[in-house]
Amino acid sequence: MIEKENRRLRVGVLGCGPIAQFAHLESCVKARNADLYAICDAAPDLLARMGATYEPQKMFSDYDAMLSDPDLEAVIVATSDAYHVPMSIKALEAGKHVLCEKPIGVSVEEGQQLADAVRLSGKILQVGHMKRFDPALQAARDFVHNDIGQIFALKAWYCDSTHRYTNTDAVQPLPITSKLARKPAGNPKADLRQYFMLAHGSHLVDTARFFCGDIVAVRARLLERAGAYCWFVETEFANGVLGHLDLTVAVRMDWHEGFQLYGENGSVLAKTFNPWYFRSSEVEIFHEKDATSRNPLGADGHFFRRQLEGLADTALKGAPMRGANVEDGIASIRAMVAIARSVETGERVELAAVTGAV
Repeated sequence: MIEKENRRLRVGVLGCGPIAQFAHLESCVKARNADLYAICDAAPDLLARMGATYEPQKMFSDYDAMLSDPDLEAVIVATSDAYHVPMSIKALEAGKHVLCEKPIGVSVEEGQQLADAVRLSGKILQVGHMKRFDPALQAARDFVHNDIGQIFALKAWYCDSTHRYTNTDAVQPLPITSKLARKPAGNPKADLRQYFMLAHGSHLVDTARFFCGDIVAVRARLLERAGAYCWFVETEFANGVLGHLDLTVAVRMDWHEGFQLYGENGSVLAKTFNPWYFRSSEVEIFHEKDATSRNPLGADGHFFRRQLEGLADTALKGAPMRGANVEDGIASIRAMVAIARSVETGERVELAAVTGAV
């Protein structure tokens, strides 16, 4: 049982749909330094069910009303992608910190608009790239930053599985849904290239940046065959590292995610699991100096709770930001837009030059 701290961040969750039920509501209840102060949803039946289950101090059907509560300190934006930017901006303008689900937006311009709002507000915005809070990946990143020396290359892959829902349905509670839920005007899955890139590619790109820094250019190819989408992305990093990213949805095998990273003083091999298993990655860190490997356990695999605790530590104690900030979020959007443009043109695309949507 996690011991609660005396001073805890008072958090409101916007949206009571599946992602909130699977990740964020429980995170607020379990976090050592945060409380589920409020929930908000336009569907009255869903709001009532989640209120009865998680017992927040307050419930709201109107977002503006929740934001006007002076005791509310932070908002988790757990809505459809189309609402991420406007709902985050509203919270920032109301003086609240924000944890926004990824991706922060679907276009470069949206991301920049949000970054402007963050600067004006003076508040914290953290993007929900929860893999940064995988303790085994954090141990690997410490090795990369402190000991590996110069990095040569990164090969990373994120391959969703045709069996993923069979796997997750066995371990997740049945989500509570509502016919009154507020949905975006268009169908997010109408364009599967965009949908898969936003939902899955955002994780792959952020993992690459987490270990190797800024991406400056990409050259990408896409194959659509037998109902699968496979992107192979040649990636150039600002520090000269060579990268290869593989995004495939979906492979005819188990969930397949991980990376290989080669450096001057060692290497890292990582296998990452379906996030809904709440299982930390299996990481092998090889040290060239004594020809030994280290395998951190990372027993606490609740990445969603850990990312909220990271936000709360920054907001309440001024601790350094450990999650992805708004600039990281924009960099992810730029990378995904550049990949899309490269697929269209067959050319190398520099991230600094891209505009528009994924």
